[in-house]
Amino acid sequence: MEYTTLGKTGLRISRMGFGGIPIQKVDAAVTRKLMERLVERGVNYIDTARGYTVSESYLGEALVGLRDRFVVATKSMARTKEAMARDIETSLSNLKTDYIDLYQIHNPSLAELEQVVAPGGALEALLEAKAAGKIRHLGVTAHMATVFERALEMDWVETVMFPYNIVETQGEALMRRCTEQNVGFICMKPLAGGALEDANLALRFIASNPDVSVVIPGMYDLREIDENIAALENNAPLTAQETEKIDTIRRELGTQFCRRCNYCQPCTAGISISGIFVLEGYLNRYGLGDWARQRYAAMPKTAGDCVGCGVCETRCPYQLPIREMLARCKAEFGR
Repeated sequence: MEYTTLGKTGLRISRMGFGGIPIQKVDAAVTRKLMERLVERGVNYIDTARGYTVSESYLGEALVGLRDRFVVATKSMARTKEAMARDIETSLSNLKTDYIDLYQIHNPSLAELEQVVAPGGALEALLEAKAAGKIRHLGVTAHMATVFERALEMDWVETVMFPYNIVETQGEALMRRCTEQNVGFICMKPLAGGALEDANLALRFIASNPDVSVVIPGMYDLREIDENIAALENNAPLTAQETEKIDTIRRELGTQFCRRCNYCQPCTAGISISGIFVLEGYLNRYGLGDWARQRYAAMPKTAGDCVGCGVCETRCPYQLPIREMLARCKAEFGR
């Protein structure tokens, strides 16, 4: 396993980390097995969040006796001092630890980031917790380049998490600034929220960029851990054939696609928005049309149930035209 220093935090971490979103699908016992495998393979960075339902709690159970083997990062969507102070205590309790290595402001808009740093904002609680030894380092996660850029202007920001993958390279110039400013760069969405099928190619592409401190693919299966490590340990340069495949993926997928972050939910009409877009991918890109149509027909609510309210679009961090995309799915699936 290759290790690197996470920017100005000074933390020595594995180049591959563990993304804690998918363990919501399993339980604490399975999570424990995953943690044991990570120890065996030398992975020492774990990412979770207050917003990932049971993820913190499962990790807390799974890390008993193993806490000192890991750098643990979590994050909160709290914007005020009072709310952030509560979330920090909840995270400490869930994770069964007396300190958290990295605590991050989770996906703020530009206006919310200014609220965080204003008097009475969440930063006050973070700094107090840091002074008390409850958290050790601070960072920001973002989906918009404007927020990424603003975070780099704030001297308390030690890390930035941002999407980076084969089809989302809009942050590369800011990633270079991270390196220049000694700010750790945490790569999220390495598979574009599941839109990229070839994990090996996707991870090798990311690992070839020296501005990436750590990449955090979400995993809930032992096989995924081993396969992802194998991809990152393959230091061979991308071949001409692989580069051509990357270009093809970019042309086919474009930029207007769902990353399955689910910030758009809940839908006022009860539609599983990201679920429908996943099935559209199987229909059009992966040669599983019959399977996708069967699954779509079994959904309690389909794209045709969209009432056009647009609430989902106000929540989408990628500013996707979700109503237009659902209308397209209705036409493709017939309802």
